[in-house]
Amino acid sequence: MANIQDIKQALKTYYGYDSFRPFQEEIIMHTIGGGDSLVLMPTGGGKSLCFQMSALLMDGMAVIVSPLISLMKDQVEGLRMNGIAAEALNSSNDEGYNRDIINRCVEGKVKMLYISPERLIGGVLAILQTAHVSMFAIDEAHCISGWGHDFRPEYTQLGQLKQLFPHVPIMALTATADKITKEDILVQLNIQDAKTYISSFDRPNLSLDVKRGYSARDKLRSIEELIRRHPQESGIIYCLARKTTETLAAKLKQDGFSVGVYHAGLLNSERSQVQDDFQNDRVLIICATIAFGMGIDKSNVRFVVHYNLPKSIESFYQEIGRGGRDGLPCETVLFYNLQDIMTLRKFADESGQQEINLDKLQRMQEYAEAQVCRRRILLNYFGEISEKSCGNCDVCHTPPQMFDGTTIVQKALSAIVRTKESIGFTLMVDILRGTLSPDVVGNKYNQIKTFGVGRDISARDWHDYLLQMLQMGFFEIAYNEDRHLHITPLGKEVLYGKRNVQLAVINREDFTVRSRRKKLREEREKEWATIGQGQSNDLYSRLREVRRQVATEIGKPAFIVMSDKSLQDLVLKRPTTLEAMADVYGFGEYKAKAYGKPFIEAISQYEGDSADLPFPDAVPSLTPSESSSYMEKQKQLHANAYARWDDEEDKELKGYYRQGLSISEIASLMNRNIGGIKSRMKKLGLMDDSDSTSVVFSSTAKKERANEYRQELEKLVEMKAEMDKKIEELRKKMEEDEGLM
Repeated sequence: MANIQDIKQALKTYYGYDSFRPFQEEIIMHTIGGGDSLVLMPTGGGKSLCFQMSALLMDGMAVIVSPLISLMKDQVEGLRMNGIAAEALNSSNDEGYNRDIINRCVEGKVKMLYISPERLIGGVLAILQTAHVSMFAIDEAHCISGWGHDFRPEYTQLGQLKQLFPHVPIMALTATADKITKEDILVQLNIQDAKTYISSFDRPNLSLDVKRGYSARDKLRSIEELIRRHPQESGIIYCLARKTTETLAAKLKQDGFSVGVYHAGLLNSERSQVQDDFQNDRVLIICATIAFGMGIDKSNVRFVVHYNLPKSIESFYQEIGRGGRDGLPCETVLFYNLQDIMTLRKFADESGQQEINLDKLQRMQEYAEAQVCRRRILLNYFGEISEKSCGNCDVCHTPPQMFDGTTIVQKALSAIVRTKESIGFTLMVDILRGTLSPDVVGNKYNQIKTFGVGRDISARDWHDYLLQMLQMGFFEIAYNEDRHLHITPLGKEVLYGKRNVQLAVINREDFTVRSRRKKLREEREKEWATIGQGQSNDLYSRLREVRRQVATEIGKPAFIVMSDKSLQDLVLKRPTTLEAMADVYGFGEYKAKAYGKPFIEAISQYEGDSADLPFPDAVPSLTPSESSSYMEKQKQLHANAYARWDDEEDKELKGYYRQGLSISEIASLMNRNIGGIKSRMKKLGLMDDSDSTSVVFSSTAKKERANEYRQELEKLVEMKAEMDKKIEELRKKMEEDEGLM
């Protein structure tokens, strides 16, 4: 077994380095001693050196399992440049050459063999049992886990390596694995006793910036400004779609920049040429999909741009990690809008791992919208608790308004502890808000001391504060335990009063959104003043006719069925369920059940005809007569109103929907009527016909009902306490009387 001097000599001889990075030497010593290991190091942190040096110091041949040909190509060429006998067995080789490689492996003439998991399991593994294998290195090991961000089924078959080669050490390596993924890697590879090495994921030389809601034109302008800040320097621009890479590259070339394109739709030879040009600075900037970059060793990338939101924090961190590998400053910029979320959600739904991928996308979206130091979020995500802000991200450069949120955090953490870490986000909010939901009552959480301590904070605000707490590392999500929340050591310090916490003041609307909404509202008010307020006459007339028909059928006057005031309120609220009908003025639950159905059908039919019309703040006095000129104005208003549902407003609607706002809240924010919002949501695929039967209550109604429930519960609790007291008194009297007998 090699000693320390041999290792350092080999490091200098083959790589020209005088010293190791943290953990590298320890990992190498453990491996050449026969031990299994799991190595977590950030991209550019020196993972490859760990297994390459181990292989050089051991007798026999190391087998390196790698998912991409481009990764194999780069590393094999680098090893050969250092005089090391390395080969890559893959489909880009001539099959005759591949057979020659296998023969030389059996003869002991290859020191390191790079191979894909498919080819290894597909037949080569049996041949390797006749060779002298010194170790297995499983690169990108997160691919073996169903919890990982890039799960590949073929990786799962690598669990048989330990069975076939029980005495050969296995080194699993990854730059992107959260806590549950790390545990799963060990289980899947049958190396539960492996030693885990986790290097710091902090890359302080990478600046972190998020730009939200930029148009394509604004993105281009911002990217060009970034490139000009780095003249004659290399950069990578990641895009979600192949077409985007080509379009963006064409525009940048037109403006005089050195740009190449890389995506999976190109021929292998084209991709290899682009990568080679980039490695050798013949092309400075690459517009690429995520297929580009795995395994590249280019150290002088000075900026990394994400034109679209990545699918997960793991992907994002891996991709920005390709910048600044030399330790010098590198700018990273992430552009983000709601359309990215729509696209990525579709991908997640079709991925075969819908639940996991949607969770990871949610965490990525939370990162993009965070008001907490972004580096702190990244480090906490990978289990490296950071207690302070980095000073090198956009949030740190322009911090939000803060306040002392220690008490709020302590209330939340207390709920986690008192429920024995067995609750998720929704249940925690119910407990803090004092909501008697079935889960709260069923688990007797309404009896814990923390129940209701956060009634003064809305549920929506609690979700925002909890997200900040998660991002600051006070608790973590155990995805393998039904997303239960577990308090961290840092969280315990806050809970027990050893540390204070600053939370960001919640500010949901940026200036651009407020300005656009104000402008849209002014335009509508102006149009109403010009055309007139008769837009709802048509619906009013329809509902009045329904009222007449119902009255005729039951032999009652029309005003008995529904007063004019109730009819106007019905036009204003436009309910589409019997339950919602009960919220109409003068129309109680019984009347809604008895006579509500034809009104609902009329409203639903009307919404299908004119769903996108705006609605005035007040319903005007109406008359049955409608002139032909008025009808023409109605048609014009309908056409104009329909056209105003532009892409930006659709994105806004989708954004509110994803935030979990009620339909009435969305209608209020967008200055639209409830029926119009519902219909538009159906057209956008956010609601199907079955959803239209769901109860839609106003916030005021919900609060009133909640107060009624709470008051009733308090009365029952008081009655129960009084009864228990009387029962105890009677029991004592009975015992006394029995004692006298």
